[in-house]
Amino acid sequence: MSSILFEIKEHVACITLNRPDKFNSFNREMALNMQARLDECASVHDIRAVYITGDGRAFSAGQDLGELVGDDPIGLEVILSEHYNPIIQKIRNMPKPVVAAVNGVAAGAGANIALACDIVVAVESASFIQAFSKIGLIPDSGGTFFLPRLVGFQKASALMMLGEKVSAAEAERIGMIYAYYPEEIFAQESMKIAETLSNMPTKGLTLTKHALNYSYDHTLGRQLLLEDEYQ
Repeated sequence: MSSILFEIKEHVACITLNRPDKFNSFNREMALNMQARLDECASVHDIRAVYITGDGRAFSAGQDLGELVGDDPIGLEVILSEHYNPIIQKIRNMPKPVVAAVNGVAAGAGANIALACDIVVAVESASFIQAFSKIGLIPDSGGTFFLPRLVGFQKASALMMLGEKVSAAEAERIGMIYAYYPEEIFAQESMKIAETLSNMPTKGLTLTKHALNYSYDHTLGRQLLLEDEYQ
């Protein structure tokens, strides 16, 4: 059984994290498979939006800690440089909008993969947790970049240092996610967002995404010039 399910529905590429017995935690095979599917989404012209969700009760619990121990463990530096960092870069550099449909727990790197997406929605029962501090690690996979920009420095500091669980309702309230939905309509409503994006002018959405990425480290003056260029 593949760790990543991939399906194209009209112009929406659906990526499903598929290790439900492991709460969709990432091992090397899954991470490399995810990267390959993201590359495919970027290169296939007919794909105009990407939809990422998980199978089972979790979106993703982050790293499969089993890979860090045993007879042939993988070092954290390899896991970050070869697994997660490329996934985050591919999502942000994707020339199409990416929707994260968080169907359950999103923890650690799993939470930050979701936050790297352009639009994040969640089922009402979902939760987000920066679990790193609980095991003596720092937030990775772009967490220290995305979270303070979404919720502010003070809130991000507390959530990361204390490792507190954030409900879907609270995540929406503080601006961490776009919206949350009751379970009975979550799949329909989250997919509707991806379908809407896939029917919009892709070039305009791509340039909007580029401009948002550019805004992270440029001045207002530079941003105004970029808007003039892209308009």
